[in-house]
Amino acid sequence: METESKTSQPRPFSIKLWPPSQGTRLLLVERMANNLSTPTVFSRKYGLLGKEEANEKAKHIENVAFAAANEHHQNEPDGDGSSAVQLYAKESSKLMLEVLKKGPTKSIVDGEVLVAPKTTVFDISGGRRAFIEADEAEELLRPLAEEGNLYTKICFSNRSFGVGAANVAAPILSSIKDNLKEVDLSDFIAGRQESEALEVMKIFSTALEGSLLRFLNLSNNALGEKGVRAFGALLQSQKNLEELYLMNDGISEEAAQAVCELVPSTEKLKVLHFHNNMTGDEGAVAIAEVVKRSPLLEDFRCSSTRIGSEGGVVLAEALATCTELKKLDIRDNMFGEEAAIALSKALGGLPGLTEVYLSYLNLEDEGTIAICKALKESAPSLQVLEIAGNDISVKGARALSALLSSKDSLTSLNVSENELKDEGAILIGKVLEKGNPQLKELDMSTNSIRRAGAHAIAQAIASKPDFKLLNINSNFISEEGIDEVKSILKAGKNSIDVLGPLDENDPEGESEEGEASEEGEEHGEEEEPELESKLQHLNVDED
Repeated sequence: METESKTSQPRPFSIKLWPPSQGTRLLLVERMANNLSTPTVFSRKYGLLGKEEANEKAKHIENVAFAAANEHHQNEPDGDGSSAVQLYAKESSKLMLEVLKKGPTKSIVDGEVLVAPKTTVFDISGGRRAFIEADEAEELLRPLAEEGNLYTKICFSNRSFGVGAANVAAPILSSIKDNLKEVDLSDFIAGRQESEALEVMKIFSTALEGSLLRFLNLSNNALGEKGVRAFGALLQSQKNLEELYLMNDGISEEAAQAVCELVPSTEKLKVLHFHNNMTGDEGAVAIAEVVKRSPLLEDFRCSSTRIGSEGGVVLAEALATCTELKKLDIRDNMFGEEAAIALSKALGGLPGLTEVYLSYLNLEDEGTIAICKALKESAPSLQVLEIAGNDISVKGARALSALLSSKDSLTSLNVSENELKDEGAILIGKVLEKGNPQLKELDMSTNSIRRAGAHAIAQAIASKPDFKLLNINSNFISEEGIDEVKSILKAGKNSIDVLGPLDENDPEGESEEGEASEEGEEHGEEEEPELESKLQHLNVDED
């Protein structure tokens, strides 16, 4: 009997990915429920779902996602179902994110299930930085359109709205504006052409006109005068504003004048931040008018705004009317001595100041002396003082030391990038060693300090158990001086850990008095007698 040989043909092998098995679907529900009931950044902001509610939500999400993916597979079959699986996963993730942002609808207290209050914050700033057009805006802003929502704060920062997206947002915002108290529209038109950006601003402004806000942030939008006026309807309608932020907005003299015209009487304003603009002297005059209309102002920031002496004088005079001021930040301007004198007169009438930032104002010694004398008499609870980069020498250091001697609440002092040298450092060190028990941070970097000054500063903080950070980098401290500082800190109530980096310290550097010191070291002389001599002959100016 003949047997016919046949070549065996392999069967075609394929994997069918859709639909998933019931076990797979149940496993997905379980994983989503665990994710929904596990503490995350979302739960800290919006609240944590209980396990029962998380399981209910997970089942609903899976059903919706499965239905969408199954419909896709039926309409566009691709053989193995891989595209349906991708849609299934994508839809599940999207719905989970929505549930997390809405927060819990139930809470459990002593075993009793209660209805949880709805969240009051709507924030889309945490997503990827990208353009938003109409379709995505409808999806993102859907919770705002839900009936009965209780949102009082919205944050659209870090997203760039086009005209289409703005037109989607406008009716929604108009419908909830009576409930809104805080609106953050910072950095919400990035990358748009000027014409489109201005149109978007006008749409939002009109939609929110008449709202009674306490907080408004329009920062990082390159407003200029056109942008400020595009927000005119919104700005003019605000009567209860307590906080206004216009930082990094390209606000020139003309734009500052527009702010002055459009922002109404601000009798309730407590916070005004106007950082990093190109305001200049004439613009400062306009901003000063806003300040004058804000008698309850507690926190004023007008740093990096190119204000010179003339504008500084006018602004200082306006600040004198803000007797409730607690925090003042006018760093990085060009005040000079005349504006510093005017500022000192204003500071003398502001007893509530707790934080004062006066770095890089070209104060020099005379301006520093005037300001220190004023603060000594007027700010009993001063906690933070920054006066870096003002060409302060030992002459100004005497007045600064006298100020410090009266400030037991001081927690942070920054006098970096000045010309204190050893004499100034020792003056300040002597005062800090005797008082200022709450001091936690001290920055004396870039002051041409050598071993003697470093010794005095280390001695000053060694007895302060709560001290956190000492910065003496970018000075001329010898290796022996560094070792000495470390030994003092180790022997004191804090550890060497409080000492900041020393990577830019120059042990070989020379200051005016340094050459003689180094020459003495070459002949085997000790530096300690020099230290003792300086400590004996330097006194704090109490006048």
